[in-house]
Parts: sequence; structure tokens; C-alpha cells
Amino acid sequence: MADTVNLVFDLDGTLIDSAPQIHAAANIVFGSKGLPPFSQETVRGFIGNGVGVLVGRLIAHQGIEATAALEGELVESFINIYEQAFDLTSLYPDVYTTLSALVDAGHRMAICTNKPQGPTLAVLRHFDLGRFFPVVIGGDTLPQRKPDPAPLLAALTGLGPGKALFVGDSEVDAETAQRAGIPFGLFAGGYRKAPAESLGARLIFDDHAALPRLVAHVSARL
Repeated sequence: MADTVNLVFDLDGTLIDSAPQIHAAANIVFGSKGLPPFSQETVRGFIGNGVGVLVGRLIAHQGIEATAALEGELVESFINIYEQAFDLTSLYPDVYTTLSALVDAGHRMAICTNKPQGPTLAVLRHFDLGRFFPVVIGGDTLPQRKPDPAPLLAALTGLGPGKALFVGDSEVDAETAQRAGIPFGLFAGGYRKAPAESLGARLIFDDHAALPRLVAHVSARL
């Protein structure tokens, strides 16, 4: 029987495709200030470091002055929208059945995301994923956020001792795992920009249904 593993998952770009939702929210928030819309490609390229960084990058992209007051107002508006809108967000194929299979195999699981805690819990409730994740670390749970290793290490502490694997989709996730000294599993269908082979992943997959088999295969070597 394969060893059990403490599996920590990123959320956006790993379990859910939220880029269309983030794009729509960004255009609503910036449009309310009379600013022109963004392309989805532009917004997708800025995802991964949390709402504050996303908004800051979008402000810079517009070429407008990034005052603290403006940035704070845009972040608050973005989060308010993002906690209630899920119509453009979807689970990647086979995510629910894959998580069920991993739990049935005895693996303990957590979320470690740069999405704020409120929207994270809201989207987990919406897709009925909360049952799989007794530990959830959001982008504002700690003073630090990824790629600082503290959120990932906090998630693993919450799960208890054992072998560990961090599963994500991006350069930010790969750096987080490397800095925490935790093996990395890469979902190749997410929001990364670098070549998959450059991120130092212990395993790479583009089909969530393959993940239980891959985890069982590598667990003895973690």
C-alpha cells in the first residue's frame, strides 16, 4: 500500500479556472472609475500574487498614479465582488472526483492560496470543496503570502507530521515549494508563463484524474 501524503493545493489555476471571473471583476472595478477595460490575457498574466499585487499591476498597466487611497478602494471593491460572483468560475475537469479519491486513499489535504480568505472560503463553499480541506490558508491569513514559504509551512503544520507535496500551477507556487523545502507537483494547465520543465517539479500532470496514481507512485520517494 502506498504511503499517505499531506497534500497542499493552490487554488486558482490549479483546482479552479477563475481567470474569466477575475477579468470580469477587474473590468467592473476599474470601469466604475471611468477607466478602460483590460483584455483577459492581460489580467491572466497578472494572477498569482494576490489581489493587492493584481490591482497594483493593473493600475500600472493603465499608466495612472497609484495612490494608497485609490489602490485600497479598488482592492476592497474587487474583494466585495469576488466573494459573491462565481458564474464565470469553473472547476477543472475531474477535480471533485480526484479530491474524493485522494481522501479515500488516506491523504490529508489543505489549501494554500494568495486569494484572500473570504473569497477562498466562499468559492470552496460554492463548489462543495470545503469537506476536503480541513486547513485553508488564504492570502491574508498570515502577514506573509506566497512565494514566502510561511503560508505553505503553516498549512503543513495544520495537517500534522508526514510526507508532503505542494501542488500548484505557477512560478509563484514553484518558488514557494523550493523555499519551503517541499517537493512540488505542477498542474500544467494553469496560469504559468515559464516552461513546465523549468519549474523543478517532482511530478507534472495536465489531467487531474491522473493525480491519485501519480501521488501513489511518487509517495515512496518523497
